Amino acid sequence: MNRALFPPWTEYMMGIEIERKFLVRGTAWRTGAAGVRCCQGYLNLSPARTVRVRTCGSRGFLTVKGPVHGTARREYEYEIPVADAREMLEELCEKPLIIKDRYTIGYNGFIWEVDQFHGENSGLVVAEIELAHQGQDVPLPDWIGGEVTGDHRYANASLVRHPYSQWKD
Repeated sequence: MNRALFPPWTEYMMGIEIERKFLVRGTAWRTGAAGVRCCQGYLNLSPARTVRVRTCGSRGFLTVKGPVHGTARREYEYEIPVADAREMLEELCEKPLIIKDRYTIGYNGFIWEVDQFHGENSGLVVAEIELAHQGQDVPLPDWIGGEVTGDHRYANASLVRHPYSQWKD
């Protein structure tokens, strides 16, 4: 972590997201998992900041994220009327939209979010875990595959411009 950008005390404050991302293998993760359909799009895809609109079920959100530093970045998320979110997705966001089912799974005191992508990103399944601080030890479930935290291709914002279905490797 670049201490000049993020003083140590900010790791525990709102406005900072610290997460790791992994590929998912097999289907064992689905046992007991309940999913919700999410649709998200981007109003801004700058490396310095992204502005995202998302619907998850019957809720809408507007999220602003800063650049990634290690596993951390600034994040500000606000609930907005779902009708506004749907209109922005349709009229203002870059295409293709990200369509996924998000599953929330508890494991050894941690909450994992597993995203199963559809449409242009069909076939991709990733798991994310948000941490209290960088370097936090996390027990990994058996269904966790390789870590892709630092691989920008797996960022949702990157999947708009370079969908998984177009990857060659």
